[in-house]
Amino acid sequence: MSEITRRTFGAATATALSYTRILGANDRLRMGYIGLGNRGDQVHDAFLEHGDQVTTAVCDLREDYMDFAVKKSRATPIKYPDYRRVLDDKNVDAVAISTPDHWHAIQFIEACRAGKDVYVEKPLSLTVKEGRRMIEVATETKRVTQVGIHRRSVKSLREAAEFVRTGGLGKVTVAKGYHVQNEWPNGIGNAPNTPPPSEAEWEAWLGPAPKVPYNRNRTFYNFRWFYDYSGGQITNFGVHYMDFIRMALGERSPKAVTALGGRYAVGDNREVPDTCEVLWEFDKCLVVFTQYNANGSPPNPKNAELEIRGTKGTMYLQSGRWEVVPERTTEVLFGQRTPLDRILERGYGPSKKPAMEPVQSAERTGRADTSWHARNFLDCVKTRAKCHCDVEEGHLSTAATIIGHIALRTRALLEWDPAAERFTNNNDANRLLSYEYRPPYKLG
Repeated sequence: MSEITRRTFGAATATALSYTRILGANDRLRMGYIGLGNRGDQVHDAFLEHGDQVTTAVCDLREDYMDFAVKKSRATPIKYPDYRRVLDDKNVDAVAISTPDHWHAIQFIEACRAGKDVYVEKPLSLTVKEGRRMIEVATETKRVTQVGIHRRSVKSLREAAEFVRTGGLGKVTVAKGYHVQNEWPNGIGNAPNTPPPSEAEWEAWLGPAPKVPYNRNRTFYNFRWFYDYSGGQITNFGVHYMDFIRMALGERSPKAVTALGGRYAVGDNREVPDTCEVLWEFDKCLVVFTQYNANGSPPNPKNAELEIRGTKGTMYLQSGRWEVVPERTTEVLFGQRTPLDRILERGYGPSKKPAMEPVQSAERTGRADTSWHARNFLDCVKTRAKCHCDVEEGHLSTAATIIGHIALRTRALLEWDPAAERFTNNNDANRLLSYEYRPPYKLG
């Protein structure tokens, strides 16, 4: 924190519980939860903050995950090991989908067609083609949708985005997001391929993905290290940063992307890199995602996960809090250096003055709590309004990160046509915008 006196920007946020209404059972939204692992459990917790919903159904391949969800639900939900039974249940009004990324599109589309409103975890989809189809079906069926890029609903971060969008930093030229975590030397380990504990459950877990030998690292949580099920940290953490940057800059889509990286140090059986840099070009602004998973040193002076660099100041963001450090600028021209006259050269630096006052969020210790995003979804289901991160907004942010991981895999500079959602200069890269599902699965 700087020693300079700061003014605050915005008021402190209330807790999610302050929005909770105690309603009769008939007034509560009846929720079904599909996928109850790490993130699914967190999403369930976020909805449980609010009294105008009730857990009506839970679904997971793991019986112990369902039992855990039932115990905390303060209700008597039905357990379904098959997600289709949740969609068939007429007592379920809306579903929260927190399954692995490769399942999102199929389950989302089927939920919309079953008449359910849908909260689906990020990233929205595994491929760009899936995301576009999800928009089409949600529009056709008139469903309320929310993609779980939950920072969209955090008041302090919405204020931060508004501050940037209205010129608070001057002209923004660079925005950078960081996933820094030292996983060396062993990472997720080198689990061998083995027979699955249950062939039927392994088949159900794979779903539309290619049939491969069972490996426990490909399953619960660690699936994000394998390309059949995820775009790695570029789409996992990167989509949070990309979405905030898009919101702050008022941008829809990049026009070009390139990336480099690889598995340089960590000795596990991952497919995704342990180190990479992705670079997107938007209109007059560069966006960078940095993944350092073999070194944990701070990425910037504030050890922030996101930084927005403008001509007047730099915004540093960490979870739900942010601050702006002013730039020092001058109207004096940057002159030609000459050994015959050093006076102008020596005077340039001292002529610089702060370009703005320091700014910080009123909330200095808060987290980017998912309960706010759940609250927004519940409200919009009632009013039929558009959620903070509906399927189209979620798709734009997800698609940007998907093309980033395609650039990494092709080691190419890719020109992107956002209207056609195609690369204009690389047919090999275009083939990675979709994949052929394993029979009998189809994209509805």
